[in-house]
Amino acid sequence: MPFSLRKYQAPDFVRLDLANAPDVTLREAPADGIAPAGFHAMSIYPEYFKVNGQWLLAEESRMDCVPVYREGRIEVIEPRRLKKGELVAVGRTENGEEGIYVHPDGFREDKAAADVFAFRQNRSRETAFSRDYDELYGVLRHDRDHGKIVWVLGPAVAFDYDSRNAFGQLIREGYVHAVLAGNALATHDLEAAYLRTALGQDIYTQKSHPNGHYNHLETINQVRLRGGIPQFIAAEGIEDGIIFNCEKYHVPYVLAGSIRDDGPLPPVYGNVYEAQDRMRDQIRSATTVLCLATTLHSIAVGNMTPSYRVLPDGTLRQVYFYCVDISEFTVNKLTDRGSLAARGIVTNVQDFVVTLSKALGAGK
Repeated sequence: MPFSLRKYQAPDFVRLDLANAPDVTLREAPADGIAPAGFHAMSIYPEYFKVNGQWLLAEESRMDCVPVYREGRIEVIEPRRLKKGELVAVGRTENGEEGIYVHPDGFREDKAAADVFAFRQNRSRETAFSRDYDELYGVLRHDRDHGKIVWVLGPAVAFDYDSRNAFGQLIREGYVHAVLAGNALATHDLEAAYLRTALGQDIYTQKSHPNGHYNHLETINQVRLRGGIPQFIAAEGIEDGIIFNCEKYHVPYVLAGSIRDDGPLPPVYGNVYEAQDRMRDQIRSATTVLCLATTLHSIAVGNMTPSYRVLPDGTLRQVYFYCVDISEFTVNKLTDRGSLAARGIVTNVQDFVVTLSKALGAGK
């Protein structure tokens, strides 16, 4: 069956309870970075606020942030960005009675009747993910030309010869519009390109090299010596890998630092809130997000990704969100976000990337 986006079903604001709902209460922020008492915290769903008798959609949302009324629009910002005197929507109910309406089922899908008692209703390592793969192929083919595909990568993607090549192919064929990762992903991908190892192990045979534990440190040192990643790639004649292809095809990547980082590489953001801002810059326009083998980065991106996107013509479309990990805990953590768009796939991410690349290449 050909892939098509689900149509958004907007709320019926003619309903008496919503038509007669009061305007939302707006209170001034008492100080910079401080929300007023009773502030409303956003979800991942479309949310509407009644102001001067009109229901206004928060067009760019983010979970756990606050809605601010600015020049006729509802803007959603992090509480740390609040300025004293800004008008913040207050109210903790979501059914319209305080002028706030949360609409969780706008992209509802038809569900077949099911027995009350049935086996294997949850998703685990025993689940067959064939239908999820089929949907994902359709989503990626659609969003390659009509959306924005953001990948969140853990270093495991760079540990294997085939998965590095496969992800490079995905970049070359236009299925990667931005990459969010940490120092480790870029370090080990560049180590693989430079010394053919990742954490000292041969990326093809997985055999450890003598003194291989120095290899990632040597790679970082050389990148810093050259003055940056582009200069290192040029000086060392690097011609493969994830970061090489991002540089070659002008795919933006954001590397967020952590306490445990070695080095780090020059482009890594050491300030956590600056990294968060740059990640959100990419997520604001994302229509499909895939998180691969990185629990903390996946949860971080999951928290800043709404279930919808407002298109230039004013219509809403679904944001597809996938979490792929060999750990059921990570997959369940992300799919428990409550989004209809969230999908979890329990598998080895190296196999996942290779399978995806082959299927998409064959279906061009």
